[in-house]
Amino acid sequence: MHNLKMPVKQLYNEREASDVLGIALPLLHKILDKHIFNDGTTRPANVEFTPSDLLMIAYWVENAPTENVVAMPMRN
Repeated sequence: MHNLKMPVKQLYNEREASDVLGIALPLLHKILDKHIFNDGTTRPANVEFTPSDLLMIAYWVENAPTENVVAMPMRN
């Protein structure tokens, strides 16, 4: 949620949520599948988000491991 000057809406659709979060829609779907729809239920066709939902998703975005980075061993 990089743009704090945006007016707050009560509900955001998936496209609006991905725009506010600054991520691609497929990444939003991947995060939802990993953290929310991980008990065998399928993601609904239309998902809406509250500002609080976006805050939690932003946390998951920031703490997602980067797939293109190789972790280096710690130096002693």
